[in-house]
Amino acid sequence: MALLLVLVGVVAGVVLASSLLLRWNEVRYGNGRRRHGDGCLPPGTMGWPLFGETTEFLKQGPSFMKQRRLRYGRLFRTHILGCPTVVCMDPELNRRMLLQGEAGGLVPGYPQSMLDILGRNNIAAVHGPLHRVMRGAMLGLVRPAALRTSLLPKIDAFMRDHLHGWAGSVVDVQAKTKEMALLSALRQIAGITAGPLSDALKTELYTLVLGTISLPINIPGTSYYQGFQARKKLVSMLEQMIAERRLSGDAHDDMLDALLRSGDDGTREKLSDEQIIDLLIALIYSGYETMSTTSMMAVKYLSEHPRALDELRREHLDIRTGKSREEAISYEDFKSMAFTRAVIFETLRLATVVNGLLRKTTQDVEMNGYVIPKGWRIYVYTREINYDPFMYPDPMTFNPWRWLEKNMESHPHFMLFGGGGRMCPGKEVGTAEIATFLHYFVTRYRWEEEGKNTILKFPRVEAPNGLHIRVQDY
Repeated sequence: MALLLVLVGVVAGVVLASSLLLRWNEVRYGNGRRRHGDGCLPPGTMGWPLFGETTEFLKQGPSFMKQRRLRYGRLFRTHILGCPTVVCMDPELNRRMLLQGEAGGLVPGYPQSMLDILGRNNIAAVHGPLHRVMRGAMLGLVRPAALRTSLLPKIDAFMRDHLHGWAGSVVDVQAKTKEMALLSALRQIAGITAGPLSDALKTELYTLVLGTISLPINIPGTSYYQGFQARKKLVSMLEQMIAERRLSGDAHDDMLDALLRSGDDGTREKLSDEQIIDLLIALIYSGYETMSTTSMMAVKYLSEHPRALDELRREHLDIRTGKSREEAISYEDFKSMAFTRAVIFETLRLATVVNGLLRKTTQDVEMNGYVIPKGWRIYVYTREINYDPFMYPDPMTFNPWRWLEKNMESHPHFMLFGGGGRMCPGKEVGTAEIATFLHYFVTRYRWEEEGKNTILKFPRVEAPNGLHIRVQDY
């Protein structure tokens, strides 16, 4: 009996302590923050001290968002990834947030783990004059003229080589597209081809990517710790490459050479080695997941929709008419790929590789009558826009033709590549890479899925056991 009373007392104590902790967090961040008649925060809950609702968010993902939307509406507060956050699911309000920018009190608000691992000069994190410098440098590397004369020929040569010899085997498309995204980037950035150096860089880059979406707990064994250690090794390798370039004095037709020479002609600010390294890491990181995952999911959707595959293949066979097997596609060929572009955009929309964008308030910001305090994050949650039946009728159906029926790319709520002054600068280069992959894949091969391939959609789109296909010559 005494033992039972003790157990009851312990349980009651735990329940009371939990209730007090939850209540304390609500008072700390909740509507107790109403000040001087300035308005109040959106409805919502803040969860536990320090961790907030991060565990539920990472476990439930889209379901977490849907449940809270049903309960609180399209604008609600929570505490995730180490910071009090307001989630916005309203398309028009999201558009305004992306256009508002620094003048309206909003700067990038990515998690501390991402800032630490990608570097303090990461273009997605910096703002003000530094952002203009870094964005200008990146735009110089991926401008249309560079795509036409330098980047597309390299992409084409790489894809032809990478896709060689797949016939007669079972291929894990997820592994192949991950490798493809990294090796293609390394070739464009520093002329690195497959070998010991690319293998070493690939190992660290894979680890770095996993560390960017984690709690910033710097303890051996955590994803953050491993990602940060991977960054240190990458920085060391890139520093060595820069030193060797300067020592040799040889000219190279790649991005690293262009960055090392930036500012020499007086038209652009000279970049420091630290800025160059952070820019290179950002270039690889930003394109890696989007390009690899979109390529993989395009193969998945095309496997399941033969009519779309036939249309895509017809477009690419027409392009190959009059070309030899090894003749490269031209910039004009790429610009003519209307249906291919539609397939890529529809894959990005339906797979939702990017769930949203994070901003941080530098001052109190008004949103639909609510006031978001300085220092909070705003999660511009674009995932729901991708499935909005008013913008995309029958939204859960893979339908590339929807992009041809009207110019969806110019729609004010088109946010697949961000928006405002921070629209993804590598949009066209990334599209060209995926289009070139699809070109050689569908004109060389036919395929069918092998076994049961499971796709997870959160926190990142992935096939946990791989996406296996049996490949034959077309």
